[in-house]
Amino acid sequence: MAAQGTGNPAVVGLAGFGVTTMLLQFHNLGLCGSGVVFCAALMFGGGAQLIAGFQEFKSGNNFGYSAFTAYGSFWLALGFIFLILDLQSLPNSPIAAPLRITPTDIGFFLLAFTIYTGIMLIGSLAVHTAMVLTFLTLFLGFGGLDLVFLRGMSGVMTITAIDLIVCALLALYMMAHAVFLQTYGRDVLPVGKPWVSKPGEQAAIATGTAAIATGTASH
Repeated sequence: MAAQGTGNPAVVGLAGFGVTTMLLQFHNLGLCGSGVVFCAALMFGGGAQLIAGFQEFKSGNNFGYSAFTAYGSFWLALGFIFLILDLQSLPNSPIAAPLRITPTDIGFFLLAFTIYTGIMLIGSLAVHTAMVLTFLTLFLGFGGLDLVFLRGMSGVMTITAIDLIVCALLALYMMAHAVFLQTYGRDVLPVGKPWVSKPGEQAAIATGTAAIATGTASH
């Protein structure tokens, strides 16, 4: 297939986020080990998302630039957290006290990203419905993990993992929407309308409504 224009970096960023998030939840549900999560976090969730974020920067998309770069960095950091936890459990651990990580430390790490996700959730209201639902489930998922690590409420882990699997599927849905839109030339998987319209969009809607009303009155 001949290349036409510039590719959409979101199809890579959303895939990296969705697949890695899903793998982590499979681990949280006890279905797979953490080794594959570590590798995916470094290469796909981390590396691929960072590349997508840098490409969004070139396209002038601050929302995509912030989201893919931040969550790509999240996965890289989480991969190193896994590594440090593993190393500090060794009998003669090379990890000194200043770098040791506790469950509470992980909780505050997650809390910081919960706050960030809340900001992005507000921004997603002006994108489309699928984006809003993705960030809403992600925000709720981070909140559940906060309760697990900061309050010791391990009982909410299952429902939190299920919520984040839904979040991962929504991200993959948006990826498929963008891919199918180009390959099929039509909107195969609709993503819905923005929940909050921009000022320019409001003016366009008002103008269109006035034109319709004027046309109706003239007949």
